[in-house]
Amino acid sequence: MDLAIQTGLIIFLSLPILLLIGVPISISIGFASTLSMMLVLPMEGSLITSAQRLFIGTNSFSLIAIPFFILAGNIMNNGGIAIRLINCAKLIGGKLPAPLAQSNVVANMLFGAISGSGVAAAAAVGGTIAPIEKAEGYSPEFSSAVNIASAPTGMLIPPSNTLIVYSTVAGSVSISALFIAGYIPGILWGLGVMLIAGIMAKKENYIKNSNITFKDAIKTILDAIPSLLLIIIVIGGILKGIFTATEGSAIAVVYSLILSFIYRQLKVSDLPRILLGSAEMTSIVIFMIGVSSIMSWIMAFTNIPQKIAASLLGITDNFTVILLIMNLLMLIIGTFMDPTPAVLIFTPIFLPIVQSFGMNTVQFGIMIVFNLCIGTITPPVGPILFTGCKVGGVTIEQVFKKLLPFYLVTAIILLFVTFIPSLSLALPKFFR
Repeated sequence: MDLAIQTGLIIFLSLPILLLIGVPISISIGFASTLSMMLVLPMEGSLITSAQRLFIGTNSFSLIAIPFFILAGNIMNNGGIAIRLINCAKLIGGKLPAPLAQSNVVANMLFGAISGSGVAAAAAVGGTIAPIEKAEGYSPEFSSAVNIASAPTGMLIPPSNTLIVYSTVAGSVSISALFIAGYIPGILWGLGVMLIAGIMAKKENYIKNSNITFKDAIKTILDAIPSLLLIIIVIGGILKGIFTATEGSAIAVVYSLILSFIYRQLKVSDLPRILLGSAEMTSIVIFMIGVSSIMSWIMAFTNIPQKIAASLLGITDNFTVILLIMNLLMLIIGTFMDPTPAVLIFTPIFLPIVQSFGMNTVQFGIMIVFNLCIGTITPPVGPILFTGCKVGGVTIEQVFKKLLPFYLVTAIILLFVTFIPSLSLALPKFFR
């Protein structure tokens, strides 16, 4: 049997088995990778190479941005910034059907544009607004579905940790270009959720409009301006070349920390807990990147990407059909694998194929991340799905039916992102 086929079978059979029996995904990837490496290298060589790839995979300056953005998000979550963004979002969603649900969507987009984390947005925004929605007569299933469906916008609207990972594994792809490319798809996702939420709200008679006086509106905007300035400072500085994405992530930490102390929502005694929680989240992400680097190396060594490319091209040479197959595969993969390892494992497989057809690497990055964002809100693994259900006080079975229309609209937007390059490339070209 061909070596690439043997290696692929070991990887893609052992990995789902390990996941099904409850082994953590990072350990599963590391074990499957090292096991397959022993097939092509002696025992000592495979262990040494695994250790080397573990180090090399995480030895990247751009990856330093991830722990800083995680820390910034946790500080915002505890420092009174989230509630100000929610209040600001109410001004935008207040005149639409189901104003609190629409405000939830806008708040998730704003919070994601600062923290870069869909899970953090679902927890911070959903946890704050869910009790208010319940008090005004919204069903927990409806409010939870809206919160879950809109939270992934934070993984597309910059800053995005997943896009940083893609930039690292894809090679010479500008993080700044990826960041600015995520705006239109992320906003389209949010608008799609707002449209479905409005239709569902009218069916369930959640059409009460909130009344906000002009004086309250001005006060809310003034309260939110310092928080919103963080978006302008960090993203604007990166796009203008004043500082890199990594330096921008450090600035985000300092700015959010100062702002939280000014708001008097954060105490010095809270910092050890926040730092520890951020360190735990960072260690999970970085370790996953390291073990995925082992898998990427063994697949490259045995020419698995080339074999898969040849198989795909053997089925069809129609690029439209190939993109549809890739989207379907990534949607399936996203249901049981977190975005970070999925990007690390499958980018080296699919990227050469789309490049051979002339697809821009920035557009492909947005496409693959958009796919995996849908996976974060689908069972059985979806981290945002579980977080949203927990803060909303509902079960997956209760909320799943409400999520079906949102799955449909995000799938339609995914097709737009896949086949309309300007949705991803217009802003990067405009900003050069």
